[in-house]
Amino acid sequence: MSREVIRSLRTAGSGRGEPPFQVTDSARRHYAAMYPTSLTQLARANPFSAPLFSLHEAKEPAQSVHGQTTRRLAAAAAADEGDSCAFGSQKYFVLCGFGGILSCGTTHTAVVPLDLVKCRMQVNPDKYKSIGNGFSVTIREDGVRGLAKGWAPTFIGYSMQGLCKFGFYEVFKIFYSDLLGEENSYMWRTSLYLAASASAEFFADIALAPMEAVKVRIQTQPGYANTLRQGVPKMYAEEGLWAFYKGVVPLWMRQIPYTMMKFACFERTVEMLYKYVVPKPRSECSKPEQLVVTFVAGYIAGVFCAIVSHPADSVVSVLNKEKGSTALQVLKRLGPKGVWKGLIARIIMIGTLTALQWFIYDSVKVYFRLPRPPPPEMPESLKKKLGLTE
Repeated sequence: MSREVIRSLRTAGSGRGEPPFQVTDSARRHYAAMYPTSLTQLARANPFSAPLFSLHEAKEPAQSVHGQTTRRLAAAAAADEGDSCAFGSQKYFVLCGFGGILSCGTTHTAVVPLDLVKCRMQVNPDKYKSIGNGFSVTIREDGVRGLAKGWAPTFIGYSMQGLCKFGFYEVFKIFYSDLLGEENSYMWRTSLYLAASASAEFFADIALAPMEAVKVRIQTQPGYANTLRQGVPKMYAEEGLWAFYKGVVPLWMRQIPYTMMKFACFERTVEMLYKYVVPKPRSECSKPEQLVVTFVAGYIAGVFCAIVSHPADSVVSVLNKEKGSTALQVLKRLGPKGVWKGLIARIIMIGTLTALQWFIYDSVKVYFRLPRPPPPEMPESLKKKLGLTE
């Protein structure tokens, strides 16, 4: 089959009914010939097995052009189904990136006070002993306005990160599924989520690193700089361009595991919620009900994200505060206990943050009428191979 037809099989059916094409017996035989019999055992034993895309037989009659039977692909039918664009189109990726900007930029800026206290607990635990103590000390020394330090680099940096994170995730998810093929994408969907999110975060952190360095310097070094306009030229004059990117490697260490957990855990949690908790299929749920599921799944994913990424987050905070230190030196100095300082604050912050990010991102998709595929189901061709259908 051509690449275009394979893509159409994946992208059809945006949660609004059956896909507008028919799957013939010859197509099923074609897929059956592509895979060895050992694939059956692999599918049963695979711990990550589950579908990414679904394949259903359509009831729509074929159309005739000059006496020949034709199939109408999902991309061409997107407008008829109520979507504003086709899944995987340029407009789709652009609007997903815009949703990432809104979801990450606004949420990270909203929790700047908590993030400031968390960073200060990591770099100066003797002075900032707990969350409550950190807030009281900060207000006593800097006033209430002091809790907003670093809001500008936070908003700019995490907006750029959100653009790359969510936009590239959609790009890489489709790209890797093209490489794997439909049935492999189905069976190894969690691995696909992990690979796509890791690839997207690699580029997102390069966009984030400069503003993250400025933010941490403003928040953890009293008197160094109070604003973005003061911090950037001062850091450049002291350390050059390297000052803005010396934290990119520990940032990868923190953010890539975080994002892998964020996307893979979210996708699987949504699937399980609809399968075991929500009393009706997603297609019968209203948009507000679907967004509630999105929020709950996002919060669950956020708790795991915070735990996985916290040690590297501690290293990043100390590294951006100090001059001339390396990530390995900071890690040795903090020790096994030091890297977990501020974990409770981070769980509260990241859990709420991740839930709101997914809620905002999904709301953007709803507002712009972007395709929102339903939870994945096993392709009919694979069901036959596994003996699940007669």
